[in-house]
Amino acid sequence: MPTAPHARSTISVEEWERKAPLTDLQNKSVNQVLKASQRTYIPLKFVEEPGSKSQPGTPTPTFARPGLANKLLQKDGSRPATPIQHGSGHALHPTHPVQTPQQFYDWFALIDRSVAHSQEAQYRAHVASIDEHLRVCELLEQRLDEIEREVDDMMENWRGVEEGGKSLKGACERLLEERDHLVELMEDIGGHLEYFQELEHATRMLNYPGETLIFQPDFLYMVERVDICIDFLKSHRHYREAEVYLLRFQQCMTRAMTLIKMNFVGSLRALSSEISKRLTDDISPTAQHHLLYTRFNSVSTRVAPLLGELERRALAYPDELTTLLSECHAAYLNTRKTLLVPRIMEEIRGLDPGKSDLVELTREGCGYLKQVCTDEWALYREFFSTGEESLYQFLETICDLLYDDLRPRILHEPRLTVLCEVCTVLQALMVLDTSTATPSSTLFSSSDASSEDEDEDEDDADASMTIGKRAAPTDDLLLSSADSRPRKVGKRLHISHLLQMVLQDAQTRLFFKAQAVIQAEIRHYVPKAEELAWPDILVSAENAKNGNEIQEKESTSQIFTNVTALQKKETWYPTLKTTVWVLSQLHDFVKPAIFEDIAQEALAYCRISLVDASDLIRSRSAPSTHLDGSLFLVRHLLILKDVITSLDELKLREEGSGHGAAEKDKRAPVSARALEYSGLGAVRDALVGGGVTETLSNMLSKTTSMLPEGLFASLGVTRTAETDMRGVKQDIDHTLRKGCEDVIAACAEPICSPIEEWSATVDSATSLTKTAAISPAGAAAAPASANVQSLRDEAPTIHLRFLEAVQRDLRSNVARVQLYLEDGRTVKILLEHVMERISYAYEHWGESIARLAVGAPKQMEVEVLNLSRLKEMFRDILGDAVVGSSGRS
Repeated sequence: MPTAPHARSTISVEEWERKAPLTDLQNKSVNQVLKASQRTYIPLKFVEEPGSKSQPGTPTPTFARPGLANKLLQKDGSRPATPIQHGSGHALHPTHPVQTPQQFYDWFALIDRSVAHSQEAQYRAHVASIDEHLRVCELLEQRLDEIEREVDDMMENWRGVEEGGKSLKGACERLLEERDHLVELMEDIGGHLEYFQELEHATRMLNYPGETLIFQPDFLYMVERVDICIDFLKSHRHYREAEVYLLRFQQCMTRAMTLIKMNFVGSLRALSSEISKRLTDDISPTAQHHLLYTRFNSVSTRVAPLLGELERRALAYPDELTTLLSECHAAYLNTRKTLLVPRIMEEIRGLDPGKSDLVELTREGCGYLKQVCTDEWALYREFFSTGEESLYQFLETICDLLYDDLRPRILHEPRLTVLCEVCTVLQALMVLDTSTATPSSTLFSSSDASSEDEDEDEDDADASMTIGKRAAPTDDLLLSSADSRPRKVGKRLHISHLLQMVLQDAQTRLFFKAQAVIQAEIRHYVPKAEELAWPDILVSAENAKNGNEIQEKESTSQIFTNVTALQKKETWYPTLKTTVWVLSQLHDFVKPAIFEDIAQEALAYCRISLVDASDLIRSRSAPSTHLDGSLFLVRHLLILKDVITSLDELKLREEGSGHGAAEKDKRAPVSARALEYSGLGAVRDALVGGGVTETLSNMLSKTTSMLPEGLFASLGVTRTAETDMRGVKQDIDHTLRKGCEDVIAACAEPICSPIEEWSATVDSATSLTKTAAISPAGAAAAPASANVQSLRDEAPTIHLRFLEAVQRDLRSNVARVQLYLEDGRTVKILLEHVMERISYAYEHWGESIARLAVGAPKQMEVEVLNLSRLKEMFRDILGDAVVGSSGRS
């Protein structure tokens, strides 16, 4: 490209004037030049022409050279010219004198042309100036065209340079990118080569002799680098020889972990040998504890980081390193077992497992093992963070040393209370594991907090499978254990895993012993004569007023505190007492489903035994035994319903405790039909409508209670007898309804039978009289009239017998009912039905009197009491509380 010209500095006129001033003479010369330049002289152009013009112009004097004029004058020399002075000739003067007209004409033409030329000189000068300007313009235009071509060439060259510059720039940038890519590739290759080069460093370090290699600071760093290299090569198997290097790195990892294992096993062997020698000496328990635990703790501070690396690598490479870790676990546990077993056996022998009390043996032995297991758990966690399953197996092996002596004692224990106390002791030792659960459900949930929900679901599934089974299998009795323990060792030992087997044995024995008690002391119970002496038992109890005769030991769980008759359970029939006692004992020690099954069985057999005892009481020869038998049955069935209500309330509390206090207050509404079929309708009625008394009133008032069972079957409603708890409740309700009807009949029949028999005779006599009046033969009219008259005569006597029976029998029956049934509301319900029965019979008797009075020859001497007077008589006998709502309207 052309270089730009140097810039010229311009000087103004003023600056020039100031820097170079003119003198006066110089100013004068400038003025003269100025004046001379103001007038421009156009030079003459003399052009010789071959011809002359027709009219010559006026000649103009000129100052041409003298030679030219002479040449013009001398052109034609035929005529001589007038001589002139030398040096004074004019260009227009003829060179020769004019002699002929032709010469004159020639000369005149020359003059004419000169004049014309002189007149057109300014125009020619102007044209010449214009021509000159045109020539200059053409020259300028030509120069501009040349410059434009030069500029176009320059622009084309510039574009070429620019295009070339861009291409050069792009090429440079591509070269830079290629250089950067090559640099990155070189760095990447170098970085990847570092993983391969690490093999040499790891191999060299692992070949280092001596056992102190694993304790060097660079050892764990080398292991970490090898681990990183293995991960890298696993993700880049397509590299050349990657499989070979991967195998060699894995061999290095295995060698490193093997060194850790060998050092750990060697340390354990040396430590075990040293401690075993010391334990053979007679040393104190404190010294033993120091040797067994403090010494191991001192070793753990050195090897625990290395074992942690082994555990981490075993999780990452289970195929190669799990065996090494398992060998470490086995070596540690075998060492501990070798050191602990003799000491534990000595402690167990000191407890005298063959002769000591079973409960004390369980408490002291399991408490000692719990402490040992807790210490072992803490010590194990100082070394390892994995292997919980192996640790539990080791602890179970230690516990088996006691269980081998404890299990036979439990399986052969005949006393139910002792088994319950054993279960209580075991649960007390497990209380830390179950502190977050409810008191009744803790026994059936896993102690492992991480698997508590799963175990509860498993328990619910087991419970649903055992409902309705009469003889549950042994496996259903056992508490659910976790299917799999977590891989890592938890922070706290769950002792329930270790006490599980003993507790299961105790629960199994408890279950079968309870079944044996139910079969022997409830189902096949044979009552003694004094146990059927009712109401003498009640009378003697009223006189004694002290209940210090309880022979059985009280249960550890009082679940029937809401049963109002519990304070006088010495008057209960033995099978009822046994039922309540067995259920109280079992509630906290078996699963809810198993407990419900046992309760169903016990309640069903208890009801049957009460019915049999009632029949035996009725069969006695003593007076009023029928009423005593019915009242005995009603009394005990009401207590049995109280027991069932307490169980249902307890079940509701247990189910609601898992949802929090807010859920208890805001339960979802449940339909009455759902409550009825779930067996909880009685609980709802008891809580809302006044307990067993309200239930009894509903039973005696519902018309459905009088419907036969076949009618329910025809309607598609199945009323099972003893297939579940609902069937047991229905049987108890049915038997209670039947007993109440027997009580009402036994109370009302001695009073109503005279007037009912007389009313029946009057009805038959009246019907015969009507038939004789219609018959055409009147032979039978006289006997019928005589019969009616005899009935009129007997009416006052019958009425008197009725009033005497009301005063005598009703009063004694009321006293007997109040003796059997201590709840005033229950007595009121029964007596209301008794009075209703008596009122109905007396009303019918009054209607019969009214029919006999028609056609009587004289007025009958019988005063029939109206409803208000009958109520007044009942009130005198029973009191206002009972008679207030009785009678027929």
